[in-house]
Amino acid sequence: MTKATWDLPRTLGALRNSAFSEDRIGSRPVKDELRHNLIRKLRCPTPLFPGIVGYEDSVVPQVVNAILSRHNFILLGLRGQAKTRLIRMLTTLLDDEMPYLEGCEIHDNPYHPICRRCRNLVQEEGDDAPIAYLASEQRYVEKLATPDVTIADMIGDIDPIKAARRGQDISDELTVHYGLLPRANRGIFAINELPDLAGKIQVGLFNIMQEGDVQIKGYPIRLPLDLMLVFTANPEDYTARGKIITPLKDRIGSEIRTHYPVTLDQGMAITEQEAWLQRPNSGSTSSDDFIDVRVPIYIKEIVEQLVFLAREDKRVVRRSGVSQRLPISVLENVVSNAERRALKSKERLAVPRVLDIYSALPSITGKMELEYEGELKGCDAVARELIRLAVGKVYDKYFEGSNVSQIVQWFDLGGSLKLDESQDSAVMVLALGSIQGLMEKVKSLKLSANEPDAVRASAAEFVLEGLYAHRRISRNEEREFGAGERKREGPREEGPPQRPNVRRQYN
Repeated sequence: MTKATWDLPRTLGALRNSAFSEDRIGSRPVKDELRHNLIRKLRCPTPLFPGIVGYEDSVVPQVVNAILSRHNFILLGLRGQAKTRLIRMLTTLLDDEMPYLEGCEIHDNPYHPICRRCRNLVQEEGDDAPIAYLASEQRYVEKLATPDVTIADMIGDIDPIKAARRGQDISDELTVHYGLLPRANRGIFAINELPDLAGKIQVGLFNIMQEGDVQIKGYPIRLPLDLMLVFTANPEDYTARGKIITPLKDRIGSEIRTHYPVTLDQGMAITEQEAWLQRPNSGSTSSDDFIDVRVPIYIKEIVEQLVFLAREDKRVVRRSGVSQRLPISVLENVVSNAERRALKSKERLAVPRVLDIYSALPSITGKMELEYEGELKGCDAVARELIRLAVGKVYDKYFEGSNVSQIVQWFDLGGSLKLDESQDSAVMVLALGSIQGLMEKVKSLKLSANEPDAVRASAAEFVLEGLYAHRRISRNEEREFGAGERKREGPREEGPPQRPNVRRQYN
């Protein structure tokens, strides 16, 4: 019992004279409760689902319409589109506390109990029947659909051990062991990856969705459950792993399509919200062990642009999608590589560089499913090319139209520079400063002259990587920058001069 529920009515008699009177909750289904609380929230300026970015004008209005219509609904979308996160936030639309008859496995309504045990309890004790409470989070039950799920898991089964202990007949209603659906009574029941559920189990959901009741093991036990049912599925799973059978689809009130972030800013907001970027000092009390992490905006843009390019690339399977978890994992890996470099160099500031994105390949290759053409080229090669294209696009945002001829000329005259991944910032700034005109260009990134060496080194390297992305300069596998490859024109073939095509006339 929490402090919030300490002063609440503890018996059925006291409950009748409280805010949880029979007029208020006696015959109110959970869908009406969700609808009522949603209407109250819509009148407030606060967001309905905080933390859900990019769905304000597309998915959220459709979810609102489904709840206002008292529909069971399904979210259809590719992986990494916040489907599960969205349905878990439906608990914010439930009442803070819900009374039920204490000890009931299916959280029976005190005024209208449906299970035999609670009906007997109210009949025997009357207004002295004990009352307990559920918080809104406890009224959400989620099941990941797998092919091995059985009807007994979902609906329930007869428990012979319970019958033997109580000395009851096996057909007695009190010997029932309830499944997940009855235990979610008066709450929200969610099934993730619905197509993975066997067809005969999907058939078992028919009665609860249309008639609102279930039957267990063929015995005439009717449980008119009160539920809000929500589902998630990948639209491609209809044919890949399984399918949602047509009668079940017909009983789902609303089918809502989710999507990936539409703009780069939305994607960056999601990634920054979810990625673990604020690194603690690992519990150490020494200030020498603390490393400050500063992620430049262009690094975040490159990571997000990488995902947008992957979703459009013909070598990546589009029907599988590229999850929003990819930029989250990549950015975390990028920060970790910068953190590792700072620890080795004994620096207090860790600033990721473009080379750290290449070091994050393990967090890219496992999240992209490739077509035949991509498989031939190799996942690493495809990922490297996508990084190069992403760097080029972000470079154009800051330096398009900028005169970089001095930098290119420095390399054309024979200059070269090899960058070491573990090189400390001060040494790297000295090396980069030797390139004519390079450090002046970082001013386009709105950096002052007093910036730390780690920030300046990252910015200057970004400029070089941008020039490499546009083939203005070259870079080999050892990360040595050099002159760009120029197309050589073949020698002209010398021959006798061609005579003009003059037709000779004969008399």
